[in-house]
Order: sequence, then structure tokens, then C-alpha cells
Amino acid sequence: MSNSADSNATGSTGSDPAGKDGFRPGPRFRPVRILTVGVFALAGLLFFTSFNTAKGTDIRSDDNLLKLSDLIQQHSRKNKELDESNASTRDQNEKLAKRDDGSTTAQDDQLAGLEKDTGTQKLTGKAITVTLNDAPPNATAKLPGYPEPQPDYLVIHQQDLQAVVNALWQGGAQGIKVMDQRLISTSAVRCVGNTLILQGRVYSPPYKIQAIGDPAKMQKSLADSEAIQNYMVYVNVYGLGWKVTEDGTVTLPGYSGTVDLHYAKPVE
Repeated sequence: MSNSADSNATGSTGSDPAGKDGFRPGPRFRPVRILTVGVFALAGLLFFTSFNTAKGTDIRSDDNLLKLSDLIQQHSRKNKELDESNASTRDQNEKLAKRDDGSTTAQDDQLAGLEKDTGTQKLTGKAITVTLNDAPPNATAKLPGYPEPQPDYLVIHQQDLQAVVNALWQGGAQGIKVMDQRLISTSAVRCVGNTLILQGRVYSPPYKIQAIGDPAKMQKSLADSEAIQNYMVYVNVYGLGWKVTEDGTVTLPGYSGTVDLHYAKPVE
């Protein structure tokens, strides 16, 4: 005869917990235990992968990572080397073509005029240079009634460079050089952060834009530009750099990059 403790342990049968035919139930299935084992196994796998990747080095150290800025500068230098090599090859090809190309004098003159207009040849004439620069990082508002500057107010933007280039063209510029590169019809002046990216190469301020043409007309066009007038407010209030100089007679280099169109085609 079972006592009350036996009855509570075995249920309503009040008999041997083996049940019928001697079958004894196993332990209840606990998914929490299986999940715990899986978490520890995954943690071990991640630890092993991290150790194998690090190879004994500190993978959190910036010294072991190639900085994006370093990669950009590396590609910029490579593009400069390719431009110089391309210019040298183009000069050699032109010299070989002029030996005996079967063209007439009129055709040669027409070709020379086209090359001059496209900017692939050197250009000599009177020039001015416009220099743009960031404001000092600790700049404050110089005039009453203006707010203290935000970081965005103190750096040269893409639209500032474009405004100068457009004003110089409108003022009759025959050729323009930005930094050390000649502009052509497909050139695009773009800024990423506070750096200029021009034809695959990267530049930091101060930015120098040199143009050949009538100095007086080009300077008037700069003064008449609404975009530059807006820029001059930041020059006077926050100290952005602005300088225009007359250079006398100078020679601009010819464009040395590729002239192939990648995103346009002639209209048929």
C-alpha cells in the first residue's frame, strides 16, 4: 500500500512509477539547454575566425588598415602618371602623323584650329588667376547681425569653383586651367568633402584657377556673377579666401587625358 507521498509523486495511479509494461519516461526535453550549447558553439567559431584573421596582430588598430584617403591619393598619383604618359604618346603620334599624312595645308590649318578649340594644345596669352581657400577653422563672424559660422560655412564648395569657371568662360576666356590641369568641354569640377576631384585626380585647397583672355572682361564677369557675389559675403563675414591676380603672358598646357566619351554619343 502506497503512502500519500508516493501518490503525489506518481499521479493518480498510486502505484509503481514504471507504469505499464515497465516503461519509465525519460527526462523532459528542454530547448533552453540546446540553445545555450548553440550559442557557445557559435561564440567559439567567431573567436577562432577572429584569431585566424588577425594572425597575432591587433585587428582594431588603424595602423593595420589601409585608409581610404591613402587609397585615393595613391590612385590620384597613378592617374597623374598615366596622363603624363598619354601626353607623351600623343606628342609622338602627332609628330609621326605630320611627316607624311597626305593632307593639304588648308586641312592642316583646320585641324590646328580644332585642336586649339578643344584644348588639347598649349595656349599662350594674357591671363588672370583666381585663388579660393578655406577659412581658418577658428573663424568667427566679422560683421554684426550674422550668426556664428557652422563648419559648412568655412570650406570651399563645388558650386564656388563652378561659379568661377563659368564666369571666366562668360568673360571670354580662351582657355582655363584648374590647378595643373587644362579644362576641356567634358571636364567636370566635383568636390567630395573639402577636396577637389578633377579628371581622376585629387586636390586640396587652396584652389587656383588660371584663365587666358582679356583680363578686364574676365574680372568684370567675375564681379557680375550672382553666385560669386554670394560667395563674397562669406569672404567678408567668415574669412573665406579670395584673390584675383593678373599674371601677364603665360602658357597653359594642353589637355593630356583621354578624349573618349563614356556617357554620351553624337546625335544622328
